[in-house]
Amino acid sequence: MRTMTAPPRPRTRPVRDPAPSKWGYRWQRWMLTPGVRTGLRVGVPALIVALAVAGWASNDANREMIVAQYAQAKAAIQHRPEFMVTGLAISGADEELADVVTELVQVVFPVSSFDLDLEAMRKKVAEMPAVRDVYVRVGDGGALEIGITPRVPVALWRTADGLRLIDADGVFAGDVAQRAERRDLPLIAGEGAEDDLTEALALFRTAAPVAERVRGLVRIGERRWDMVLDRGQRIMLPTDRPTVALDRVMQMEATQDLLARDVAMVDMRNPGRPTVRLQHDAVAATRNASGTGANN
Repeated sequence: MRTMTAPPRPRTRPVRDPAPSKWGYRWQRWMLTPGVRTGLRVGVPALIVALAVAGWASNDANREMIVAQYAQAKAAIQHRPEFMVTGLAISGADEELADVVTELVQVVFPVSSFDLDLEAMRKKVAEMPAVRDVYVRVGDGGALEIGITPRVPVALWRTADGLRLIDADGVFAGDVAQRAERRDLPLIAGEGAEDDLTEALALFRTAAPVAERVRGLVRIGERRWDMVLDRGQRIMLPTDRPTVALDRVMQMEATQDLLARDVAMVDMRNPGRPTVRLQHDAVAATRNASGTGANN
């Protein structure tokens, strides 16, 4: 009996999975990110151009040509009429101070506003003793404008180096050669006198009844004042409340003509017991008169 055998099955290829591998999937996702797509679209061409420019600029002659063209274009813009400064205008200063400022800034006109260092000029002018504040700018009319707020001196301070002008803050505001140049200002002297200028000015105001006779104030020991008058008279004031003590002297002057007498010194350092010292000649005359009266 014949046995029947099944025919061999035909071989079939395994079905391939169309899904990408894990790394392939990640690569595709990364390539689809906006940053990568932008980089490929823009960055790669830009890199190629940059390499080309760098190669061209590596030549010395090409670089010099670029620098020259840039400088020429810059100069053409900076020297346009609307950027030119043709003059100097100084406000807030007297003629003497204006002349000093003009010499200090040393600008040759016309000049481009791009060539002016305004901040450096401002610092130079601000360092001047007579200047309290200053601004420097280029005005609409093509002029370099320097606006000055000068220091206003309120007193003369006599020091070992000479006479100095000081303002209300006690800040040095200039020099004078002689007292006669500023007779309109009160005179102070002594170490530390400028530190108590407010008190000194108050004392000068209190002494207004004898202002024509006042020669000045002297700071003693950096703690109190002596007021010096003509004829060698001196009023010694206390450390505390000196204006009150001086006002008392002015009252005695008004009622008793105290300072019109042969008084050398009025000592008010002890307000409760004022002391008056006579001139030497007056003391001698008094003694002689006393002796004559005794003999008679």
